[in-house]
Amino acid sequence: MNFKTNMGEAYSPVYFLASLGGGGLAVSIYMYLMFMIEHPKVPLATYEFIAPLLFEGSIYSVLVSVALLGVLFFTFLHFRLLIWNFKELALFRQSELCAKLKATNEEVSLMAIPLTLAMSVNVCFVLGATFVPRLWEYVEYLFPFATLAFLLIGAYALRIYGRYLIRLFTKGDFDFSKNSSFSQQIATFAFAMVSVGLAAPGAMSQCVSMSAFALFFSIFFGIVSVVLMFINMILGFKSILKYGIDKESSVTLWVFIPIFTLLGIALVRISFGLVHNFQQQPSPSMLFILTSAIVSFQLLIGICGYAIMKSIDYFNQYIYGETKSKSALAIICPGVAFFVFGMFFITFGLLYNNVFEIFSLGYFIVLTPFVLVQMATIKIYLLLIKKLILK
Repeated sequence: MNFKTNMGEAYSPVYFLASLGGGGLAVSIYMYLMFMIEHPKVPLATYEFIAPLLFEGSIYSVLVSVALLGVLFFTFLHFRLLIWNFKELALFRQSELCAKLKATNEEVSLMAIPLTLAMSVNVCFVLGATFVPRLWEYVEYLFPFATLAFLLIGAYALRIYGRYLIRLFTKGDFDFSKNSSFSQQIATFAFAMVSVGLAAPGAMSQCVSMSAFALFFSIFFGIVSVVLMFINMILGFKSILKYGIDKESSVTLWVFIPIFTLLGIALVRISFGLVHNFQQQPSPSMLFILTSAIVSFQLLIGICGYAIMKSIDYFNQYIYGETKSKSALAIICPGVAFFVFGMFFITFGLLYNNVFEIFSLGYFIVLTPFVLVQMATIKIYLLLIKKLILK
C-alpha cells in the first residue's frame, strides 16, 4: 500500500486512529473464533483448538480460514499504519504547528498514541494465541511482560495527560468555544484501553500475586477513566449547549460506545479473575444485568448520535462525500466496540443464562445486527483509508 508521506503540518496525531481501527477490526474478527470454537479449560481459543478445524474439509474449515485471513489482513494494516504514523509524527514534531498544538485544546489528541500502543499489545496477544502452537503452556511466563507493557503505556499516557492538565491548571487557557464535541474523551478512551488490557492477565493468570497485581492496576486505570469521563462529559455538554455541536467533530458523540465497551469488558474480566484466584463466583444473572445495561447504553448513544449527525448531513459530507476530515477516523471505534461487546453480551449475558443455545435460531437472530454493524464498519474503514491516507 502506498501511503502519503512527508505530510508535515497536514499531519495530526488523530491519524493514529487509523492504526487503532485496524487493530480493533483484527480483534473483532477473532471474536468469532473466541466465542464460537469450544476451548475447554482454556480462556481463549488457541492454536490447538483452531488448527484442527482447518483440515476438516467442511464449511467450518472455510469459515475459520476466512476469519484467520481477516485477522492477518487487519493486523498487517494496524502495524503498517502504526509505523507510518510514527514516521509522520517525527516530522510533525519539527513543525511550528506541533508547538501550537501543545498550546491548545488539541494537545489532548496526543493521547491517541498510548491508546493505539495499548491496542498493539492486545493484537500481539491475539496473534500469539491464534498462530503459535503450545503458547498457552508458557503463558504464565508471558503475563508479567504483558502487564509491564500495559503499565509502561499507562505511565506514558499519564505523562502526556499530566503535562496537558498542568498547563490548563497553571495558565487557565482551555478554550470552551472550541470544545463543542466530546473530543476530550480520547483521554478517557486511552486509560480505559490500558485498564482492559491489564484485566486480561488479571483474569487469566493462575498465580494469585500476578493476578492481584494486574487487577489492582486495571482498577486504578479504570477509575482514572471513569473520573475523566464525567469531567469531560460536563465540559463537552457545556460547550455544545452554548455553541452548538461542532459539525466535523460530531462523530465524537459515539465515543462513549467504545469507552463503555472497554470498561464493561474490564469488569467481566475482573469478575473472572476473582473466580480463579479469590474464590468468588460471578452470578450469571449479574452478568446478564451488566452486559444488558452496557448494550442498552450503547444503543441509546448510537441512536441519539446518529440522529444528530444525520440532521447536520455528517455522513454525506465527511464519510461518503469529497470533504476530507481526519476526525472521521473516530467512526471506526464505535462500530468495532459495538460488535465486540455484542459477542460478550450474547455469550455471558444470554448463553450463560440459558436464554438459548449456541448456533440456535435465536442465537443467529440476536447476532445478526452486530454482524451487520461490523460489516458496515469494515466498509467505512477501507473507504476512509483510501480517502485520507493512500496516495
